[in-house]
Amino acid sequence: MPEPPVYTGYVFPGRENLHHDIYPTISAAQTPSLKQSGKVILITGAGRGIGRATALQYAHADVASIILCARTASQLDGVKSEIEKVKGSIRVHRFSLDVTDNIAVAHCAQEVHKTEGRLDVLVNNAGNGAPWVPISEGDPERYWNSITVNIKGPYLFLHAFLPLLQATAQDYNTTTTVINMTSIGAHTIYPGLSDYCMSKVALNTLTQFVDAEYTDKGVQAFALHPGGIDTEMARSDETFVKGLDGLLIDTVELPGGFCVWLSAAERKWLSGRYLAAPWDVEKLEQMRMEIVDGDKLKARIVL
Repeated sequence: MPEPPVYTGYVFPGRENLHHDIYPTISAAQTPSLKQSGKVILITGAGRGIGRATALQYAHADVASIILCARTASQLDGVKSEIEKVKGSIRVHRFSLDVTDNIAVAHCAQEVHKTEGRLDVLVNNAGNGAPWVPISEGDPERYWNSITVNIKGPYLFLHAFLPLLQATAQDYNTTTTVINMTSIGAHTIYPGLSDYCMSKVALNTLTQFVDAEYTDKGVQAFALHPGGIDTEMARSDETFVKGLDGLLIDTVELPGGFCVWLSAAERKWLSGRYLAAPWDVEKLEQMRMEIVDGDKLKARIVL
């Protein structure tokens, strides 16, 4: 089976410490210490795929409220029903919106503040990609739309919700969490995929800025590669699927469980860093000194 180059960090904890499916240490359904009662979670791109699976993992974590954001209202209705099957007492709010619409995102923030009064976890999961073609052969509108969704979307949600995340951390004496769904593509040069890869580089950097500006205010931030997942977005481009042949081997539940693990405790030693959902979390804990002392998993020039 092919795998990404070593410099992408794919095997950072060792090949023997990679997972392709959710496992007990990150499964709230199996591990009581991952329960997060009272917390309010917001997930963008929540109507399908990774966003949907992440919402269901937080439902297993017994959170108080889950806020679902996506463009398609009918998809959100379906996810709401699935959450209620896991735990009927969870409050579910649905916002059908475009993550690049400043007015819509600001309205969402106002409603969340009014109805919930707190936010503990923001998962910026919504993403997009233009067709996999060389720069001069693509549609400029689709190319730039991909970058806009992948960067402006997370920025708008950060701009709108960081004040509430900060206030929640202070008012409840807790640590709140931002998870920006990035990609291993940020560390690669796939010809034809410049819009997507560049946007994920920028998202990793944005995550480092959230850490630098808000970690002392109670907010931890992570850039999370979800793994190689055969999502509907991936399947929408035949060239994309062929280019990643043999790499889309991880389940959609894996990143959802990793998100739950990240937000279940204060993990500021990992804040601002790039992480990958297939990495075994117990191995990461064992590598803590190596990661912190070496200031690893952040982008920089090596001289």
